[in-house]
Amino acid sequence: MLARLLILTWVAFVPSFAPAALAQSLPQTPEAHAREVLNQMATGKFAAVEAQYDEHVKAALPAGKLAATWSALTGQVGNLVEVTGAYSQQASGNEVVTLACAFERMKLDVIVGFNANGEIAGLRFIPHQDAPDWSPPGYAVPSAFTEQPVTVQFQHWALPGTLTIPNGSGPFPIAVLVQGSGPHDADETIGPNKPFKDLAWGLASQGVAVLRYTKRTAQYGLKASDDPAALTVDDETVNDARAAVALAATQARIDPKRVYVLGHSLGGYLAPRIAQGDPQVAGVVLLAGSCRPLEQIVVEQIRYIVGISNMPADEAQRRIAKAEQDAKAIESPDLKKGDTVHLAGAPVPASYFLDLRNYHPAEMAASLSIPILVLRGTRDYNVTSADYDAWRQALSARPNVSFKLYPGLTHLFMPSISPGDGLGTPADDDHPGHVDADVVRDISAWVLSGGQRPKMTPAKGDS
Repeated sequence: MLARLLILTWVAFVPSFAPAALAQSLPQTPEAHAREVLNQMATGKFAAVEAQYDEHVKAALPAGKLAATWSALTGQVGNLVEVTGAYSQQASGNEVVTLACAFERMKLDVIVGFNANGEIAGLRFIPHQDAPDWSPPGYAVPSAFTEQPVTVQFQHWALPGTLTIPNGSGPFPIAVLVQGSGPHDADETIGPNKPFKDLAWGLASQGVAVLRYTKRTAQYGLKASDDPAALTVDDETVNDARAAVALAATQARIDPKRVYVLGHSLGGYLAPRIAQGDPQVAGVVLLAGSCRPLEQIVVEQIRYIVGISNMPADEAQRRIAKAEQDAKAIESPDLKKGDTVHLAGAPVPASYFLDLRNYHPAEMAASLSIPILVLRGTRDYNVTSADYDAWRQALSARPNVSFKLYPGLTHLFMPSISPGDGLGTPADDDHPGHVDADVVRDISAWVLSGGQRPKMTPAKGDS
């Protein structure tokens, strides 16, 4: 049957919190790479495609299986005629490209996923579906604000951004949004979801301006760092975030004394560092921010995902052991600049982790005098209660720090679709949704109050 044949394989195993620091090392864009893979299949160069598999796809698709599958597929739908469209998105830590393809007797989508090392992390053929469209959440009031393009400039890197500003004379407080790991666009598009666009439209509807911008690794690829072998989080995130703060403070109708940083995931992990070096920052919001070393987070994620999968026990243990081995190499006292280590299968320059070795987010946050808001969804498996509890332990004695848990919400602060009431699954990120209205209301209330404890109903144990 065609339906059974079309689902070839989909192996997406790079955790979404892993810093895709070397995604910029790809020699071509993901779309161009996907088109090349499709052309290789269409011209019978299956070995060339198989040579690009990551270790997980190699295990799922033994040599020769791709040729047999392609032959059976084209026997049903005919030969490939042309590619009629394409779009890319982030999903489960991978760059996923969907190619809309016209075959002789049917239109299919060929979906190719690439990990941060440019290897094929997934391959799928499904009946054609239109590209997902973002629609405004119910709490957004488009008539209440306007948007205008801006450019975030740090040295010779210029990043396209959008200023979303409420109608009126102001001056308004403003939130600068800082993305999680990976080469994200300004909306932090993940699968069909755009959490930063949700936040921008939602907050602006309630009187808070927002500045969001494309991450440097998404905009510049290979040229995101003058010396890729010496890459640090300053190159990837921190310097551009501070440049965005400076830009936000100079905008008309913006109160320069009320510029807040909202960091999600990796952005939350780095938010204390961004603020520590920038007196312009009036406060920070930690949206699912971790406060533990990244390599430890990845080991924990892999253990969890392996535990909920149906993979053979020996393969599961091999993957866990590899993650633990990578973490040990990252934490080795013998690690030095110029070395290359691996995280979630991706090569990363040692400089990235050497720079973070003495960075302790919770301790740095405790040293700040500015207000802090710490938020987490209870079904977030990427950043768990261990991180949230660590933030509480470090910061709960301070009167200008607030915490809130959101029952049922995921790492994107959207309702989980995964069964049960425990931690969610990677499928949550691939399901269309919007940032929960309570999250938007709580952030806006906190910002508008100047970082005072907002009037929000706390979960048990929160305040």
